[in-house]
Amino acid sequence: MSDETVTFSAALRSATARQHAEAENSSFIGEMLGGTLGIASYHRYTAQLWFIYRALESHWEVLAADPVAGPFIRPELARTPELERDLAHLIGPRWRDELTALPATTAYAARIEECARQWPAGYVAHHYTRYLGDLSGGQVIRGTAEKLWDLPRRGDGVRFYVFDGIDNPAAFKREYRRLLDGLAVDDLERRRVIDEGQRAFALNTAVFAELAVEFPARRPG
Repeated sequence: MSDETVTFSAALRSATARQHAEAENSSFIGEMLGGTLGIASYHRYTAQLWFIYRALESHWEVLAADPVAGPFIRPELARTPELERDLAHLIGPRWRDELTALPATTAYAARIEECARQWPAGYVAHHYTRYLGDLSGGQVIRGTAEKLWDLPRRGDGVRFYVFDGIDNPAAFKREYRRLLDGLAVDDLERRRVIDEGQRAFALNTAVFAELAVEFPARRPG
């Protein structure tokens, strides 16, 4: 297959495959979903997501008018309100007083903010790594969390993973990839977007690494 026939979405997916696998196979996620860390780990993880998605979504009004990032700003993707409902259920009505960002989370959110303000194409890389993951592997986390901690099915506590505005996730992801293929930038900029996608996965993995330190695996004996 020649380079000319490789779509940009396929190139982005291929170039970030290793980093994606590292994030999916992080020890923290494996232990949390294995039930060995307790619900406190899920609370803490959900809190980190709030900082990340607040950074992702706080510039939507401006980015919606941008020719590069604008097509990706879709209200049905918004996760911040759902995270806030989850945190109120998991932690209580004063959940904001309980939240602190890990250093890796602060760095991740800061990079998203920087791209949102200064580099819309780079912002798209972060948008891609987060939302397509939520629509795919995120559903495994939802189902496991419901069973492990007796959370309401598709209800408070797991609403972050429920996209009520997307009836057909598979069709939505196909349309999203078509948007990526038509990204309104030149080839050099696309290369930079791929690099930023790799960076986004690395930033996410760093959050998992710090969570793993905070919640060490419980070994038998």
